[in-house]
Amino acid sequence: MRIVASCLALLAAFALTSVGATAVRPTTGVTVILDAKGPYSEQAFNEMRHEASQIISASGLHLNWRMRSEPFTDSFDDLVVMTFKGSCTFDPAPPIYDELGPLAITRTTNGEVQPFGEVNCDRVVNSVRSAMFGGDYAKADLLIGRALGRVVAHELVHMLTKSGQHAHEGVEKAALSGRQLIATSLPLSAMDIDRLIEERRGR
Repeated sequence: MRIVASCLALLAAFALTSVGATAVRPTTGVTVILDAKGPYSEQAFNEMRHEASQIISASGLHLNWRMRSEPFTDSFDDLVVMTFKGSCTFDPAPPIYDELGPLAITRTTNGEVQPFGEVNCDRVVNSVRSAMFGGDYAKADLLIGRALGRVVAHELVHMLTKSGQHAHEGVEKAALSGRQLIATSLPLSAMDIDRLIEERRGR
């Protein structure tokens, strides 16, 4: 509950900053605030934005990206916050890391899905590393970013549909392997596209 309260305070801070601006026009689509708590690669985060945007765009939604530390004067119609814990960088000689658990989570309160997600970068990077071989190491940051983008897209579907439902195929499967995270493509399933479209129509 303390984590959710902190997230709500963060969301309120963004809303208050927006209200203080004059003649502000709302941005279109969904704004994703990125809050990195540890080190991250700029190339990986750029690729993450590109990958998640491409995946979600299949439903007709546009994602607007902001860093938590970035000043802004926009107001936002739809806002979600993604927090990144651990190190979002590739270390060729990492420490031993065998902790099991989800790659990311979406917060819920009393069974209600909240617009707050948390990515465990250490687990994502470890999963990607387990699937890499040969020439993959020369493009490690790009592959880390691709994987993070798919993990973020997965959590965004939960937030935007306000549901914990998973799909039988595509990026919204309940579990994604390292190879799936860095494969050439991992789109939304037709079911998830329909769910996102219906949710937007219902607003």
